[in-house]
This record gives sequence, C-alpha cells and structure tokens, in this order.
Amino acid sequence: MQAVTDASFKTDVLESGVPVLVDFWAPWCGPCRAVAPVLDQLDAELAGRLKIVKMNVDENQQIPGALGVRSIPTLVVFKDGKAVEGAVGALSKAQMLEFVGPHLAAPTA
Repeated sequence: MQAVTDASFKTDVLESGVPVLVDFWAPWCGPCRAVAPVLDQLDAELAGRLKIVKMNVDENQQIPGALGVRSIPTLVVFKDGKAVEGAVGALSKAQMLEFVGPHLAAPTA
C-alpha cells in the first residue's frame, strides 16, 4: 500500500486512472491500526480496480484540512479527481467492500 503526501496527492490520487481509496490515519490511532490489515487484503484483492493509499495526518496537514478530516480513520473514495464517498471509523471487510463496491473500476481481463 502506497503512502501519499500533501505534495504527491494531486498526482497519486486526483490524477489516478482508477478509483482511489485514501486512508487518513496516524500511527498512534488504535482504530487506524485495526483497519490496516483489512486495507492490505483489499489492496491485493482489488488490484487494478481500486488503488488504496494511506496519508499520515500528523505529517501531512494541508490535504486533510482542506477536505475537512476531523476524525481518524477517515476513508475517502476519489473517482475522476473528485471525492465521491466518505466514511469515518474502522470498517469491517464486508463494510469496506460495500463502501467501495459501487466505485470500483471494471475488471480487466
């Protein structure tokens, strides 16, 4: 799973050819650590259909501030350069699939 920064956000997220799930997190956040293994699984399972990236809110404050991120973990799906879905809190794998499902890119052969 790729880490993104305030500086790389435009290229890595907004200009991505596939939908992107951004996990806004911090190392001291227990629920953030709890959701990490689920995100790792989905990153492998949905490769090519969804890009999953992490943004450390302690190290990067410009983008989370601009997006109004107030609690972590906050998960935001970006599609075609726009935020299309958001959720706050740790989601189970089933909840995560339901959350990202409508935004997945078509499977490639």
